[in-house]
Amino acid sequence: MRSTKASSAVERLNKRGDQTYSMGTNGKGLFWLSQPGENGVSAKLCEPMTMDDFVMFVNGFGPQIVKRVSKLDVEFSKQLVKK
Repeated sequence: MRSTKASSAVERLNKRGDQTYSMGTNGKGLFWLSQPGENGVSAKLCEPMTMDDFVMFVNGFGPQIVKRVSKLDVEFSKQLVKK
């Protein structure tokens, strides 16, 4: 099973925030998000889920990056509304 998509989502999450998260997987191909806690015990932050559901969950978890919008983008969207 390819888990590159899931591990990339966790890597992006770690870059967005100041906390460290990790991914776990089981033999059935289900993924979960965990966070290292005190005494080396990891806390699961979600139930095991399929890869696509896991990626959607991780993308919506934690701080989000605000997309930059240029003046040209604003003007272009105004023109689209007029038509």
